[in-house]
Amino acid sequence: MSLLAIGSVAFDDVETPFGRRERALGGSATYFALGASRFHPVRIVAVVGEDFGPDQMRAFEGRPIDLQGLARVPGRSFHWKGAYGYDLNEARTLATELNVFATFHPDLPETYRQSPFLFLGNIDPVLQLDVVGQMAQRPRWIALDTMNYWIQSARPALERVLREVDILLVNDAEIRQLTEEHSLLKAYRRVQAMGPRILVVKRGEYGVALFTPEGVFGAPAYPLEEVFDPTGAGDTFAGGFLGYLAWMDRVDTTALKHATLVGSVMASFTVERFSTERLEQITQDDVRNRLSLFSDMIRVEDL
Repeated sequence: MSLLAIGSVAFDDVETPFGRRERALGGSATYFALGASRFHPVRIVAVVGEDFGPDQMRAFEGRPIDLQGLARVPGRSFHWKGAYGYDLNEARTLATELNVFATFHPDLPETYRQSPFLFLGNIDPVLQLDVVGQMAQRPRWIALDTMNYWIQSARPALERVLREVDILLVNDAEIRQLTEEHSLLKAYRRVQAMGPRILVVKRGEYGVALFTPEGVFGAPAYPLEEVFDPTGAGDTFAGGFLGYLAWMDRVDTTALKHATLVGSVMASFTVERFSTERLEQITQDDVRNRLSLFSDMIRVEDL
């Protein structure tokens, strides 16, 4: 069994108060796969150009990441350039060069169409819906990420694909824009009416909020002494969260709460270095130890 992820594999130029990197490995599918593959095999569907070479491919090697769906086409890979101030919650986009991603149309290999778990990364909702239509049968669950651009410019298509979705992962601003509700509880009720029964609101350094029909669960961000680069943290969270759920093959309340902590821990590794540098270095023991510390930190005896 595998977790199928649709998204981008890209190059990033990033500058923060703590340094900079140019032509670093990035993209939503990259961070997602590195986070999820700690817990469950992952299949990627994305596109890169001729400039994506062996140095970049090494990040995926030795991990249960199937790259059969990573297409290489003539041209240059998707390239994003951004900068952060001391408020690392918000990136300032300096340049976006879609390049080969501008004509990306996910075409699932035949072996991918039986995948039991599907993550629709942040791409055009029309393409997300098309991917759902390519599946040989409905996956056990479908999760989706989106952004303010698609909420504003492609809302009808987004609403259509949301009707097929079980889990929605967005940030504070995106859920409020989507539902036109300031209260996250009211926003969750609106989301349920749209289709998804599970809502995950990613809140950066303020943690994450999980909404299910059984109730609400909140977790803080894992506390760190050093934060270098938040790029990709949200996608790594999604990878850890969904990779854990796929490994458990459950979406009950307990599994969802545990997955929330797993996602938060995986995201914490991402921000400790630039690009995927830290994610490529960590071991399974690093993950286990940090999960244990995080669990102890948030445990409260009976009041």
